[in-house]
Amino acid sequence: MVVDTYQIIKDIKTYAKENNVPIMTDDGINYLTSYCIKNNIKNILEIGTAIGYSAILMALTNNDVTVTTIERDEKRYLEALKNVKRSKLEDRIELIYNDALEVKINGDYDLIFIDAAKAQNIKFFEKFEKYLKSGGTIITDNMDFHGLVDKDETEIESRNLRQLVRKIKAYKDFLENNKNYNTEFKDIGDGLAISIKK
Repeated sequence: MVVDTYQIIKDIKTYAKENNVPIMTDDGINYLTSYCIKNNIKNILEIGTAIGYSAILMALTNNDVTVTTIERDEKRYLEALKNVKRSKLEDRIELIYNDALEVKINGDYDLIFIDAAKAQNIKFFEKFEKYLKSGGTIITDNMDFHGLVDKDETEIESRNLRQLVRKIKAYKDFLENNKNYNTEFKDIGDGLAISIKK
């Protein structure tokens, strides 16, 4: 049976829109998949599966790419399982239903992709970086957070949002001051941080 990847991706994007599930922007996912191809990325750890959109597209960059991805929201996890099965990628994408901060994993990864609870980015980075190969990359999405990170705090009405923006800024400082990585911030999609392990 031929897998119609184009249709599957289209359906996932439609589902995301209708159910208010945040997935990467087209620019962001294009950059991420191109990065995987250009840097010959084979083993990927993803923090925050959502409904499997980025995991599937990263796995499709090459036939020998494997992705381990963690999701704590049951509804999204089940939807991701369905999408991975439909894409015939069960043998290359391992889905873990758990809180990333509680999960125990093993592995040696070329790339760690952080796209989960933004307020926990520093904790995710510190917990999982030991599984990153030397010269490997940690990519973090939503560094601009819909343009709010560059806004004056007084312009953000919601207290929760202000706190979240502060945490993203703190994460940015954490990356800039991390001597073990070279980090570049890219104004692509919703803002990406590319941190390469020295």
